[in-house]
Amino acid sequence: MDSRKDAVRDGYARVAAEDFGHRAGAVTRIATAFGYAHEDLAALPAGANMGLSCGNPVALASLRPGETVVDLGSGGGLDVFLAARAIGPEGRAIGIDMTAEMVALARRNAAAGAYANVEFHQAPIEALPLPSGSVDCVISNCVLNLVDDKDAALAEIYRVLKPGGRLAISDIALKQKLPAALKEDITAWVSCIAGALTAPENLTKLAAAGFAGAEVVPTGADLNVYKEASGTSCCGSKEPAATSCCAPKEPEPKAASSCCGGAAVAEPETAAGATAAGFHDRLAQTVEALDLNDYAMAVQIFAVKP
Repeated sequence: MDSRKDAVRDGYARVAAEDFGHRAGAVTRIATAFGYAHEDLAALPAGANMGLSCGNPVALASLRPGETVVDLGSGGGLDVFLAARAIGPEGRAIGIDMTAEMVALARRNAAAGAYANVEFHQAPIEALPLPSGSVDCVISNCVLNLVDDKDAALAEIYRVLKPGGRLAISDIALKQKLPAALKEDITAWVSCIAGALTAPENLTKLAAAGFAGAEVVPTGADLNVYKEASGTSCCGSKEPAATSCCAPKEPEPKAASSCCGGAAVAEPETAAGATAAGFHDRLAQTVEALDLNDYAMAVQIFAVKP
């Protein structure tokens, strides 16, 4: 749906405008919970990690020096920069994002980090600006779920890969149907929850696109860690969100209430279009009454183009 795609694009434009400096510790905890090493994160430009990951696709991809790797939905450049180190100066790391603001942010981050073997392009995943058979590996991190037409996206990934090329992505897979209200919530779409497929559905679509050797492997990561980046969640508790906000309780009657049961504070708009509360605060409010692990799981998806 174009309206949903536009809303997701606008949502990520707002995220790109946020200042994550005041919650750097929280977004670092999210990244390490999904498999990133502290030393790798510390070496990245400030602003590359925004706490939007659901895994570490670079660790899954087994990248080799000199390879060409494409990151779909590259955001601030987190995985592109890590891939650039793995493939070395003779390799090429390409970030693709449909949001102009994210591409601009990633380019600023690349300049700040003096990366010479990276590039970023604005384009939809369903129409990649790359020649057929030109890529060794395609990665993405909690992004494929954002695409309504997943068949078209997989067809494009298959097209740009070389024979023997591989798809290595981190994503979310559903365990059961989401509540109807969450399924249509744009914040849940931006966070890659609402657009998720089940593991069998992912395997069916990969096979239909022509991929071989497909696997969808649960990582066991706790999805409730996303709530840790909220500035207002869990009544200020320093405990992980999974042991506080997500304890069994009756949902509050107001969808926008906080973990503490009080009414959520209104989010004043800034000139940049981002809200003062920020994406992670909105996500925490959206899913506060749910244990996300009951509905979904973080997975690694791997497949090869024959």
